[in-house]
Amino acid sequence: QVQLVESGGGLVQPGGSLRLSCAASGSIFSIYAMGWYRQAPGKQRELVARIINSGSSNYGDSVKGRFTISRDNARNMVYLEMYNLKPKDTAVYYCNADSVKRGYWGQGTQVTVSS
Repeated sequence: QVQLVESGGGLVQPGGSLRLSCAASGSIFSIYAMGWYRQAPGKQRELVARIINSGSSNYGDSVKGRFTISRDNARNMVYLEMYNLKPKDTAVYYCNADSVKRGYWGQGTQVTVSS
């Protein structure tokens, strides 16, 4: 089993920045990829960013150039740096970890972009 705990969400003005953190614990050795997804009210959950063990990453089209995902394997952490935030980025952000057998999800952290 893998446990994921997100932190760092909150209220930010348009154009502002936030950093989300996700702490992983448990069967860390089984994880080959970690990422961030988000879900806005009335919409499906969508990929924000994902990073695999090799360090290769990919991003959702709507966040390319504004968000950066990183991973600290020594601390079992994954981060999402978000810049130039827009109201359309408002959503619950979920940390995800993929192992060979299954995926795991955190409880989510709310990000609200509003003036």
